[in-house]
Amino acid sequence: MTDLLNALVAFSNFVLIPATAYGAQLALGALGVTLIYGILRFSNFAHGDTMAFGTMLTVLFTWWLQSLGVGLGPLPTALLALPAGIAGTALLLLATDRVVYRFYRAQKAKPVILVIVSMGVMFILNGLVRFIIGPDDQRFADGERFIITARAFKEMTGLDEGLAIRTTQGITLVTAMIVVVLLFWFLNRTRTGKSMRAFSDNEDLALLSGINPERVVAITWIIVAALATIAGVLYGLDKSFKPFTYFQLLLPIFASAIVGGLGSPVGAIAGGFVIAYSEVTITYAFKKVLGYLLPERLEPDGLVQLLSTDYKFAVSFVILVIVLLFRPTGLFRGKAV
Repeated sequence: MTDLLNALVAFSNFVLIPATAYGAQLALGALGVTLIYGILRFSNFAHGDTMAFGTMLTVLFTWWLQSLGVGLGPLPTALLALPAGIAGTALLLLATDRVVYRFYRAQKAKPVILVIVSMGVMFILNGLVRFIIGPDDQRFADGERFIITARAFKEMTGLDEGLAIRTTQGITLVTAMIVVVLLFWFLNRTRTGKSMRAFSDNEDLALLSGINPERVVAITWIIVAALATIAGVLYGLDKSFKPFTYFQLLLPIFASAIVGGLGSPVGAIAGGFVIAYSEVTITYAFKKVLGYLLPERLEPDGLVQLLSTDYKFAVSFVILVIVLLFRPTGLFRGKAV
């Protein structure tokens, strides 16, 4: 029985808890992608670098607050800087829409044209972020590192295996739940949210009903800025902030949105966790877990790892291809890709 508990703790420590936090981060990122696809009707390839830009602003404001001695005690100072990062990112996206995307909307350009344009915006943002803050890892987390440490868990339970829960993982889950609840309340309960849903379902009918399309577009970009910045900051606190990593995150974020059903907010959340659990489980070395479960003579000599962590994003790609081949509308039947 003790060995089973040790195996469960090891699995939770290295797979279940990290994958849950990572899934929440992907879900928030995928929500931004699915809102743009559902309302503005194009796939925004600049979303990963939008996350990087929002996180960069938050990092800079965090450093400034830390230099002034301002903090939140056991919680990261970045939570105080987050509203400034969201505001700056919202201004950037509104300006980008006015300067770039509005022209193509007025021309009734095909979605593929907007996709190509978003790729240009992506490269500009990527270069801008790296120019301002540099290409290297930037750490900005402070406060308490752990909610519970492995040593404290061992002392409480008497088990050989310790369970460690980082503060950033707890903050990620709590923040993600609050953001999702607020987003769904806004979309389903407020007049503006209902107008956004009507615009997404039938643009022509929404215009005949008197809905202002430019207002819907502006609010969509503001919400996307908030989702992207929050997702980026939570990921940066949990790991570290490196601009190019956010460019790589674009693949699992799009995979999450498409697996769940592109255009479906519920699907984006489900897809985020499907991708996260798949990536972490397939790249985890199960030697320690099996060492507790199997008899000593059957203990594996190798790592028992299906794929190296270097191929983590390849898992997202394979799942994405399978879904596009066999169920292009996704788990929750979003719009066909």
